[in-house]
Order: sequence, then structure tokens, then C-alpha cells
Amino acid sequence: MIDHDRLFKELLSNFFPEFIELFFPDISVEWERDSVQFLPLEVITDVTEGEKKILDIVVQASLKSQDTLFIIHTEHQSYSQTGFNRRMFTYFARLHEKYALPIYPIVIYSHDSPKTPEPNSYRLELAKKIILEFNYDVIQLNQLHWQDFVNQRNPVASALMVSPVLKEGFPP
Repeated sequence: MIDHDRLFKELLSNFFPEFIELFFPDISVEWERDSVQFLPLEVITDVTEGEKKILDIVVQASLKSQDTLFIIHTEHQSYSQTGFNRRMFTYFARLHEKYALPIYPIVIYSHDSPKTPEPNSYRLELAKKIILEFNYDVIQLNQLHWQDFVNQRNPVASALMVSPVLKEGFPP
């Protein structure tokens, strides 16, 4: 069985700037690429379930236009999971509490199905009032097409083109 989580962590650990350039060009033009620093593993304990979770990739970087740091938190999910959007908010809140920096949250979904779009937000409402709205970016591989990566000169694009999720319809 393929350990997708480990493979994605290795891909991002080796080619994080290229990953950001490929999927988030707006961030890519705003950050100092050479300032990327991988932060130590973050362990978050879910007090309600008593389960410990290790965050996948947490990176600190500098912005070009400001003398400030920010964090990019990237999680990989190889399956659809009810309530994952709440977990992303919990991760965000804990990172924000610890570092007191802006955080850019990203989820990469590598599952074959479902093909329906995964949530990209967590929202709390009470009596028709929005109490909280937390948003994050989602890259859902089964929503992408390999043809979009053919002419990209980017190692992350090359790696994703051979992904079984994107290979559907790939010429032999």
C-alpha cells in the first residue's frame, strides 16, 4: 500500500517554494522565497477525543513588502472526512495562539472519490448571526486535469502529473 501522506510530505519538504509558485502565485510574488524555514513538528491534542495529531507541514516565511513573518500550514488528506474543516480551524487556532502571526492554511486532497468538491471553510452561526467564518485553500487533485500540468516547468507539476488521481484519461 502506498503511503500517500509520507510522499506528499517529502514532495513538499523538498519543493515547497515550487509548490507555492504552482498553486498560489499571489503568495509567491509577495514572499521572500529564500526566507522559508520549516518549523518543528507541531503536535495538537484533541481534548474531546484524546487523540494526538501531528501537523503535516508548517513553514515560516517573510513578506517582501513588509518587515513581518507569516506561516503557511499545509495538510494532506488522502480521504474525505466529515468534520475535517473543524479540525483545520482547530489547527489554525492553535498555531495562531502559539506564534501570533498571520497563517495561510492549505489542504491537499489526494483521494479518488468522492469527486464532489471538498469544503474550504468552517462556519459557526447562532440565531442567524455568523459568529465565525474560517476559510482555507483546497487543492483537490481529483478536480484537476493532467493536461494543465504538461507545459509547467515545475517539479511539483511533474510529480502530480503521474499521480493516479490525475492520470485518469492520461494517454498511454
